[in-house]
Amino acid sequence: MNEKVNGGSRNVAIVGPYLSGKTTFLESLLFVTGAISRKGNVKDGNTVGDSANEARDRRMSVEVSAASCTYQDTRFTFIDCPGSVEFAQETYNALMGVDAAIVVCEPIRDRVLTLAPLFKFLDDWEIPHLVFVNKMDRANIHVLETLHALKAVSTRPLVAHQYPIMQGEQLVGFIDMVSEQAFQYHPGAPADPIPFPEHLKAEEHIARAEMLETLANFDDHLLEELLEDIEPPHEEILTDLKLELGADLVVPVFFGVAEQDYGVRPLLEALLREAPEPESTAVKRLSAKTGNAPIAQVLKTFYTPQGGKLSLVRVWQGTLTDGIVLNGVRTGGIYRLMGQQQQSVNQVGAGEIVALSRLDGVKTGDTLSTEAKVKALPKAQPLEPVYALAIAPEKRNDEVKLSSAITKLLEEDPSLAWEQHGDTHEVILWGQGEIHLHVALDRLRRKYNLPMSTHLPQVPYKETIRKPVSSVHGRYKHQSGGHGQFGDVYLDIKPLPRGEGFTFTETIVGGVVPRQYIPGVENGVREFLAHGPLGFPLVDVQVTLTNGSYHTVDSSEQAFKQAARLAMQTGIPQAQPTLLEPILKIDVNTPTEFTSKVLQLLSGKRGQILGYEGRNDWSGWDNVSAYLPQAEMHDFIVELRSLTLGVGSFHWEYDHLQEVPEKLAERILVHSNGNGNSK
Repeated sequence: MNEKVNGGSRNVAIVGPYLSGKTTFLESLLFVTGAISRKGNVKDGNTVGDSANEARDRRMSVEVSAASCTYQDTRFTFIDCPGSVEFAQETYNALMGVDAAIVVCEPIRDRVLTLAPLFKFLDDWEIPHLVFVNKMDRANIHVLETLHALKAVSTRPLVAHQYPIMQGEQLVGFIDMVSEQAFQYHPGAPADPIPFPEHLKAEEHIARAEMLETLANFDDHLLEELLEDIEPPHEEILTDLKLELGADLVVPVFFGVAEQDYGVRPLLEALLREAPEPESTAVKRLSAKTGNAPIAQVLKTFYTPQGGKLSLVRVWQGTLTDGIVLNGVRTGGIYRLMGQQQQSVNQVGAGEIVALSRLDGVKTGDTLSTEAKVKALPKAQPLEPVYALAIAPEKRNDEVKLSSAITKLLEEDPSLAWEQHGDTHEVILWGQGEIHLHVALDRLRRKYNLPMSTHLPQVPYKETIRKPVSSVHGRYKHQSGGHGQFGDVYLDIKPLPRGEGFTFTETIVGGVVPRQYIPGVENGVREFLAHGPLGFPLVDVQVTLTNGSYHTVDSSEQAFKQAARLAMQTGIPQAQPTLLEPILKIDVNTPTEFTSKVLQLLSGKRGQILGYEGRNDWSGWDNVSAYLPQAEMHDFIVELRSLTLGVGSFHWEYDHLQEVPEKLAERILVHSNGNGNSK
């Protein structure tokens, strides 16, 4: 089935902070366009967006949802994106394939700051966007204050496209800032024109003057008109809005109450008039000459409960037909999506966002084409992991299935990562926060029948020695009938500078230990180092074989290996073993107003502050550098977000090992499980 439309298409992402009402806004868009006959709500779990079980369990978006509808002969594909910072990767991936974005937010001053990272991403990629101030029936600040607060966190100038008409705390209408025509809202119907409210004349005049002055910064003719007090024609203002929005030079602002459909129709009209067409977006993205071959890009990968793979793609060029071969893989079908509902189509052209089935081996962000040599399109970089859990299948027999299931999980969500830790031998799942990982674990259980047990990852402590010991003797003698076993060594053991690891040398003279047995000595030392007297791997140690003796019949490499282990067991406790912990180099990004709290947070976690400075290319933000013990990192992201309204972030990398303070080391060793891992 191919639905005909005459007015082209628009692909629009719905983005914004958690609880701003994006999913409700999507329901309203679908309702007023006639795509659905009845609106669902998040509480009842019957919305088109948030249709996954994991989303409905939590009453929050955890992955993108696509929905298509037709309005005035134009096909709109809306992509509802999660608001939680823990699922920002979903949002960023989807934004790479749209023509414009609607930023949904609340008129609450304290929450405006949460928009800053989103605005920055949109502007870094020059993605045109509008703001829809939702929940105006709950506004706690004046309209002009709302605009001022939004301007403070946007890197592009904001222009009020509407001025809301309030009656007490209720939104009852709006003034169109282009025509200065006032309208009154009605439940379930379009707004009607009404006389201009005289009591708003002064406020509206201020906001409109700011809008025109902002547009005039990009249009000399409009600037001349304003300087000469000439009222610009409405068509000129609309043309400027379209041009400046399409170039991501200004951000128009609308107001409404999505729950009552207020403000939704005017916003749709503005998208029709002013949002860039798919063709102009493609010109920006396909910067190089590409010929005429079909080109698409994967915005999201889904594994459906039935086990089928769906790839949500933006078609940038050419036509996709049923069964087309892309990147050497034959597609299984083409579908338009309405949440979890799928409508099969035979072909789609450039500018569409659809789902393709069975693209095995294709990942989110990949560029698809029928041609072998097509330049890869830019894609959002995977977010760095900041929170971890150690996982294990509840049933031992499921271990063989785990790797395959996690691979699919990572295809769906590139901001997840996993590792088999070499020191602790744990499988560690990394992500963007606690909820993020628990959603992933729910998917393992539901989709792949892999219930998992979890615990905090063990800290990979090490140990070293503080002082040298000389001529430590180790003799291994064993007689069990026939040939015996005999090895005899003397070792010097000394500490090395931090980070040097392990070195083995020998100063044997006169053949007291034959050459063929020396590798056995080194192997015995290395085996001992894997599990020192405190229970952890031993590092930064030099061991020198200085002397020994052998038996012509009973000596062997294995006997010298055992002798070396005995010498280490005797010598290391004399060398004052001490516990080491991994120290991370961490760079924390925070709004400047929270910098002092971040410094306190780091200091309270035994962090060593290295300094802080303004964050590059982020006005009003700081970057704080510090050393942080890995043992203190687990909940760091949770506390950081709590201090910074959810917008704080950090980059980390392993830096060095450092001695654990004595009292803390005692507690760690008491709780150690005896095999080199701290619980």
